[in-house]
Parts: sequence; C-alpha cells; structure tokens
Amino acid sequence: DLLAFNRKKYLAIVDFQPLHDSEDKHATKYEDILKPIKEKYNSLKGRMSSKFYDETQFFSQQMLFARFEDEAIVQRDLLPAFQQYVKSHLAMVSATEPDLGSMKFVLDRQQAYDTYSAVRDPATGLFASVFGKDWADGFVYDFLFSLSRKTDESSHRSENVESQRVAAR
Repeated sequence: DLLAFNRKKYLAIVDFQPLHDSEDKHATKYEDILKPIKEKYNSLKGRMSSKFYDETQFFSQQMLFARFEDEAIVQRDLLPAFQQYVKSHLAMVSATEPDLGSMKFVLDRQQAYDTYSAVRDPATGLFASVFGKDWADGFVYDFLFSLSRKTDESSHRSENVESQRVAAR
C-alpha cells in the first residue's frame, strides 16, 4: 500500500502476507528471503501503530513500513524495495510445486486476513463520512477485502462510524 495525503504525508506498507498464524512457521520459510531487502532501506523500517492493527497477526517481521513527508523516498527507497519484494515473491512462486491439498488452508487464511483487515481498516470511517455507511461497507467488504465475512465486530464498528458521522453534522 502507498497512501499519499495531499502529497505532504505518506504511508507505505509492503509485505508478504503470512499464511501461518504463528510467526515461527512463517519466519522459517520466508523471513530470510526478505530480510536482506529490508536491511537496505532505513526509511522503511518503521513500526505500525497498534491503534488499528496487531502487527503480530498477518504481518511479517520483515514488513516494510514507513510514514514520511519526503516524496523522494517513494522513488529512492520504496519503489526499488517493492520491486525486489515482487521479484522475490515471483521466484518463490515459480520454485514452488503445486500442492492441491493446501488450497483450502490457503483460501481460509486469505479469508481470515480479509475479514481481519475489513474490520480494522481505518479508511472505512473516512469512506463512511464521505459516501455513507452502506457504500463504505460495500466497498470495503465486497471490493477491497472481497473474501471477508461480516462479523458482529464489523457490524458494531460500522454502527459506531455511522453515529460519529451523524454527530459530526
């Protein structure tokens, strides 16, 4: 993800989404591939806020994360690091033998990630305040995180967002 706020503030996140729910299973196979890339870019070694996400769930220890104001970082650091992550991912996929027995596991983990992200994405509140709750929920659940399942937590969160939007009027 690369988010730009009036070309004055930026937020960037690049990662291999871990398939395993425990970091040690993910780290064993994938962290060594990404670590040398992350080590090259000090500007991309930030930590995400726990306000919205728990970085121990669905994020690797080698995630590239940055908040910055210098737009030059996009070309100088973020783009080359992103390209290296993509090349590493493609090489890993090309070298992997298909395992039809793992398909359900992988799909279930992707669905868990989508649900986790849909419930916590801070942009949902912004979308709801601008476009309304129904549009925001549809965009987040049916497009951005299309495998997500609406949960009681997501319904409660949407109600709170709508209440805040109405109160702001």
